[in-house]
Amino acid sequence: MIRNLVTTTWHQIRRQGTGSLAAGFGWLRQRPQIAAVLVGGLLLTLGYWTVAGAGAALPFSLLALGFALASGFVSLGADRHPRLLRHTAFGLLGLSGIAGLLGGATALAGQADLDLTLPLGLPWLAWHFHLDALSGFFLCVISVVLIAVALFGPHYVVEYEHGPHPLSLLGLATGLFIAGMQLVLLAADAFFFMIAWELMSVASYFLVAYTHEHAANRHAAFIYLLMAEIGALLIILAYGVLVGFGDGFTFEQMRHAQLTPLWAAVAFALALGGFGMKAGIVPLHAWLPEAHPVAPSHISALMSGVMLKVAVYGFIRFTFDLVGVEHFHWGWGVAALSAGAASAVLGVLYALMQHNLKRLLAYHSVENIGIIFMGLGLALLFYADGKPALGTIGLIAALYHTLNHAIFKSLLFLGAGVILQRTHESDLERLGGLIHRMPVTGALFLIGCLSISALPPFNGFVSEWLTYQAALQVSALDSGVLRSFVPVTAAMLALTGGLAAACFVKVFGVVFLGKPRSHHAHRARRLESKPALAGMGWLAGLCLLLGVLPTPLVRLLEGVSRQLTGAGLPETASRGFLWLAPVSPQSATYAALAVMTAMGLAWLLTYEWLHPGHEHPERRAYPWDCGFGALTPRMQYTASAFAMPFRRIFADCFVVHEDIDKTTAGMDGLKVTAIRYRLHVEDLLWHWFYAPVARALHWSVRQVGRIQTGNIRVYLGYSFFTLLLLLWVISR
Repeated sequence: MIRNLVTTTWHQIRRQGTGSLAAGFGWLRQRPQIAAVLVGGLLLTLGYWTVAGAGAALPFSLLALGFALASGFVSLGADRHPRLLRHTAFGLLGLSGIAGLLGGATALAGQADLDLTLPLGLPWLAWHFHLDALSGFFLCVISVVLIAVALFGPHYVVEYEHGPHPLSLLGLATGLFIAGMQLVLLAADAFFFMIAWELMSVASYFLVAYTHEHAANRHAAFIYLLMAEIGALLIILAYGVLVGFGDGFTFEQMRHAQLTPLWAAVAFALALGGFGMKAGIVPLHAWLPEAHPVAPSHISALMSGVMLKVAVYGFIRFTFDLVGVEHFHWGWGVAALSAGAASAVLGVLYALMQHNLKRLLAYHSVENIGIIFMGLGLALLFYADGKPALGTIGLIAALYHTLNHAIFKSLLFLGAGVILQRTHESDLERLGGLIHRMPVTGALFLIGCLSISALPPFNGFVSEWLTYQAALQVSALDSGVLRSFVPVTAAMLALTGGLAAACFVKVFGVVFLGKPRSHHAHRARRLESKPALAGMGWLAGLCLLLGVLPTPLVRLLEGVSRQLTGAGLPETASRGFLWLAPVSPQSATYAALAVMTAMGLAWLLTYEWLHPGHEHPERRAYPWDCGFGALTPRMQYTASAFAMPFRRIFADCFVVHEDIDKTTAGMDGLKVTAIRYRLHVEDLLWHWFYAPVARALHWSVRQVGRIQTGNIRVYLGYSFFTLLLLLWVISR
């Protein structure tokens, strides 16, 4: 980010030809949020190096929390002074991201356990803060995305300044939402954890319902809040099991709980349901494709890229840390692996059927959460079978994909926000040709597409490759049934990768290539905000960096595994930091930098072969139109047509409503004058899982409603008999 800023400033100086730094400072003066982040980040970095060491991790993490809260409260004056939101609030969020990255990275590298107790909370239970390698890693995940959002947000929220929605609510809810996620990572007792969890959920509810004038948005917000509270109830019950056996609310007391196998399984099932509902695993994903498309795009990036990962953190903390490896059972791994495989396959299939760009990206979050839970399921299987070194591969694969998904999914949601802002269209069928009007946005969006499709040399490939490496060690398991089950899930992961690549070929091809399909797409203008492009470029650069140099991060994540389970990888990088060998160099090795170099050379050789010596100048002409005249957008592939083969093959996974209306003319009605095609694909799980529950609840409510007769005598009778019942209970 700093390098991009310096480069841009230098070019500005050269263009003006002043030969001084005045032009650069003038450029910064016009962009106070960038100047604030730059100066504040410099001060934070200097302060960090002054107190460098493991002891700096917790202070900088608390400083990140303070900046996030300050951002929310500063926004209270944004209705009268919108610049407070665009400059001050987002500047504070940027400082929160920088401080959180410094503190989290220190905790991750130092593997230090730092504790703090505040005299808040209940009279007999103070709030306990704890920062270790696991929470430090997830704090880095939040901070990486937060820096990008802080750069992107000021440009994006301009369109809300003259709208009917209060800017103060947007800024306050955003600050509290981020602070809630940070507090979840720092909480070290169940009571404080649930307070932070509810702060995160309720604040994000207001962000989902921000544009509440549309009934669909209100419905999405209601579904989100309802499922969030059901998940919170399951988490409370899971903690209740550990509190009962551990005689205390703090995490330290829970770690010493002597659980029976039955109660350990009950606690795991409750945690999987509660945290899985917030993460969006199938079949608990219904809120996710409803809530993400209606929230502002920078909030969608935070929800999909970060909030879902906080739920993953909660599951890892509860299962691997509080319950402990000694209580693991192979059935837990089967449950997590099955849920992950189902989420991955169904998520990508439903994404393929979507026409709304943000809804499509939301379903891909279900897919990637499924891949994360597949890694965790493999880890649970190997740990339960007494193979901790192999279990570590699955755990690190899940953690690596957690960071990767946060980066490339946030990049894609920010790109979708630019597309929506510039075209006012989110329907794929009304886009097209944007690469000619928004080339930089198109290039950055393409990097996100390649990363989420798990193509080398980008980061998505590394984490999925590690997941495959964990699955390939299935021969070490003692159970023959499990040795047959794991390859099936690995095949489902391979299917997911192929379908994801096909989906993003559709997305990029329909949105950016070809001809514009609507007036708005034809008149789209490029994104001129350099800070917004810098935010997206920051994420795109990380997609490449984490794909080319994965070994240093894998070494850091090995420290997380050692802290949680006491086990590390069998082999990390025996041939140098450029080589990744999770099991051994003889079994599998990945050299990402060599792969990228070979791909670059292949591209150059292919280009030279197609253009030998550049002897013949290029001639630009329209493609052959088969004699039908000039090409029109109607001649292009549509998103529906591209996905049609997949819809036919996997028809049993959807509820498809497909209608073709023909308008005819002539005496015999043989002349077709117009054709109207309508397609609507519904989630099959709504009919199998949610619709029956909704019908049962509606029936129950109607039955209970019969007691409301409107007669005062009946109500007095209810009170009288209730009083008699209570007196009888007390007397016994």
